[in-house]
Amino acid sequence: MNKRYQALVAFCFMGLTACQDAATVANRNISKAADNFEVHRRVVFINGITGQYILTVEGRCSLSAGETANSVRVTCKTGPDEYLRHQIGLSDNVTFLAEQLRDVKASEFRYRITFNPLAAVPDINARIP
Repeated sequence: MNKRYQALVAFCFMGLTACQDAATVANRNISKAADNFEVHRRVVFINGITGQYILTVEGRCSLSAGETANSVRVTCKTGPDEYLRHQIGLSDNVTFLAEQLRDVKASEFRYRITFNPLAAVPDINARIP
């Protein structure tokens, strides 16, 4: 790829990123940090009829849609290579609240791109005779 083409692509990319407001960029960066288990959260599931807590999950947790339309998945990092996953069903009287418990540094001026090295390098099992 020649240098003029690279400069044009970079200029266009910078122009597109300038269209988003600071809150949008910061929100995306906080979401990315949470998905990388950098955000300490408390997730509370509440019975809407009684107002009582059903379940509370606290830690470095990521939230995502569950396997069904009415469920949510909470995955928490509990150690260097240890994770727990909870899938909770939601109904018309069960809801949840996810609370961020600590500040997170999230730049409004830059995008955050995270590469997973395990996705780029396949897991190779070598057998030595």
